[in-house]
Amino acid sequence: MWAEKLGKQLGRPTRSVGGWLVSKLLTVRNQVLEENAVQLCGIQPGDTVLELGHGPGLGLQSAAKLLTEPTGHLIGVDYSEYMHQMASERVKDLVASGKVTLHHCDVAAMPLDNSTVDKVFHCNCYYFWPDLRKGASEIHRVMKPGGLMVTTLRLSNVAAMAAKRVMPGENWRPEAYMAALRESGFTDVRIEDKQLENVTFQAIYATALK
Repeated sequence: MWAEKLGKQLGRPTRSVGGWLVSKLLTVRNQVLEENAVQLCGIQPGDTVLELGHGPGLGLQSAAKLLTEPTGHLIGVDYSEYMHQMASERVKDLVASGKVTLHHCDVAAMPLDNSTVDKVFHCNCYYFWPDLRKGASEIHRVMKPGGLMVTTLRLSNVAAMAAKRVMPGENWRPEAYMAALRESGFTDVRIEDKQLENVTFQAIYATALK
């Protein structure tokens, strides 16, 4: 029972004690993953960048610093209303200036135009999506030809959560997500091991082919 409750809060935190605890956990444990996802996707000053499952907004803050040209624009989406509100407060000045736009929505149904995004990044979230293929197809739809997507995760932690049935099914396996990306039109899909100080993590890359 506890594993099921934890899985629901990790996937879609609510305004509750459990959701608050999960938000603190995400802030502490995801910071390295967020910052590295931002760096690895090679954001340019004038890019349009999308973060999926932005959580409390740490990655949004890191990415926004790199968008120094007037055309640079950052978009964030999250399925959790609580995380949407938390991130909206964290980056409220950037939202007010028009540099950042946040959407409370499903990754599989984003209110974005076709072929408008240069770079996409996310961390620790794809395995909570009900349908990997729908999510991957929607990401591909909004990306420009040749756009790069990067996701970061700690595979050992994810596997441990899966073993405790915190996450249902086999969607947690990188191979499942990578297959969905290829089927949706991405090319050069690969996973690499990364090391930063004492932290080992994985990065999945995919390029939008159109």
